[in-house]
Amino acid sequence: MVEIGRQLLFAVFPLALAYAAASDLLTMTIANRLVAAIVAGFVVLAPFAGLAWNDLVMHFAAGAVVIAIAFGFFAAGWIGGGDAKFAAAVALWLGWTQLFTFTVYASLFGGALTLVLLQFRQWPLPWSLGGQAWLLRLHSKETGIPYGIALAIGALMIYPETDWIKAVDLSRFAMH
Repeated sequence: MVEIGRQLLFAVFPLALAYAAASDLLTMTIANRLVAAIVAGFVVLAPFAGLAWNDLVMHFAAGAVVIAIAFGFFAAGWIGGGDAKFAAAVALWLGWTQLFTFTVYASLFGGALTLVLLQFRQWPLPWSLGGQAWLLRLHSKETGIPYGIALAIGALMIYPETDWIKAVDLSRFAMH
């Protein structure tokens, strides 16, 4: 059971990040149930990563600070509610140790994504792509930016440096 838990450390968070990014791209939403599953995954898998009680408290504190700041951004209309909740769930997994680096990466990728989408929205869509509802929504100038993509990429960039991955014996996955 412990070995399965450690193997899940390797995959659960990255898969959830990829799902959230794809969901935000295709629907411009990150479901509450996905955010809840990310938080639940943290709670279930934290013992397999060897997180001590005080580490757990600090991870939850990082998530709480991010949710407070992100909801301020949401109230100002700068980000969506799903992005705010997703950012907090990501902060819960990363904790204080990786939070600054995550914020830098997410900001850089978010800025690049915003610039690319603003340019994309200036061009007409080819008629052959006009039947794709998700692409029409993404192309609309009234639509926001699917910032969950940038949040997911930022987290994936630093995930290999986290305690979660350090708890996994990666030598088992090496090619011989």
